[in-house]
Amino acid sequence: MLDLTVVVPTFNERENVGPLLGLLTDALQGRAWEVIFVDDDSPDHTADAVLALAETHPNVRLLHRTGRRGLAGACIEGILSSSARFCAVIDADLQHDETRLPVMLDLALADPALDLVIGSRNVEGGDAAGGFSARRKWGSDTATALTKAALKITASDPMSGFFLVRRSSFATVADQLQVAGFKLLADLLSASRGRWKVAEVPYRFRQRQFGTSKMDRAVALEFLGLLVARKTGGLVSIKFVLFGMVGLLGVFVQLAVVGLALRLMPQSFALAQVCGVVVAIASNFTLNNALTYRDRALRGLDWIKGLASFYVVCSFGALMNVGLARLVYDVAPYWALASVAGAVAGAVWNFMASSLVTWKSR
Repeated sequence: MLDLTVVVPTFNERENVGPLLGLLTDALQGRAWEVIFVDDDSPDHTADAVLALAETHPNVRLLHRTGRRGLAGACIEGILSSSARFCAVIDADLQHDETRLPVMLDLALADPALDLVIGSRNVEGGDAAGGFSARRKWGSDTATALTKAALKITASDPMSGFFLVRRSSFATVADQLQVAGFKLLADLLSASRGRWKVAEVPYRFRQRQFGTSKMDRAVALEFLGLLVARKTGGLVSIKFVLFGMVGLLGVFVQLAVVGLALRLMPQSFALAQVCGVVVAIASNFTLNNALTYRDRALRGLDWIKGLASFYVVCSFGALMNVGLARLVYDVAPYWALASVAGAVAGAVWNFMASSLVTWKSR
């Protein structure tokens, strides 16, 4: 039986997979281990590079995902595909210190009660300065403090992407985890509700060697979505939270258009509301395509078809929006209140319909 499966999520990491395999081989000599590269159909053909390595390394496996993207989901699928007693998650960018894996594994093997070992940059002996710019370090520190406070986590580095988990323990919370987003460890710690025994091992965060970082503003919003999702006990998904954020912005777009339209035609609230809805739907589609459903983002002709389908599937929500807004306006002639009421009424329908039709999984 394998002691360890190393799960490596990849997207455009072709240049890194070979060097990483060499480093893992050196670090885990004498151990019963395998590595699973979980690739999200990288345009740079990372999967082909992994397959080439697998021809000469029987402990190399590829899990090639199509039609979906996301670091957390990739890690979850990789861990669930393992039959080893322990699974470690490590990035492909060579920033994590693979030499700490034997230490983490030995801790877990020596203590049957230990569920999780975190590679931490924030305990004595750990360091993040070498791999972060000043701006990214500030962002990481802020996110760490926010996560610990919001989710009541005591671990020093819940934002770490480098950890080892007991496979049997992971199985007890797997169905509660959010597949969207970047920060699986924080989700794991929250889902375990403080019941897990956790240890931390220091490591020094290194600079990326090849490729580019996947961190961007969308990742930051996904992180905020994760916090909201976890605060609801997992009842809402990260995608629903992001869809709601976009929808909230769409409300302001709608209000602006309705207000402008009423200045041009003050006696025609219903027509002004229709104008607001039409513009808000186009705005919401564009933002959701770039943010909420960026793992299924539509491009080119598919973008145009997607916009058309978004209008179609949201038509019932739009009718509900306009009808309810007119009803509220007739009772209380405050256009802003009426417009907001209509927008909220169609939100849940829009999310459900667009998930099933416009951005359906392939």
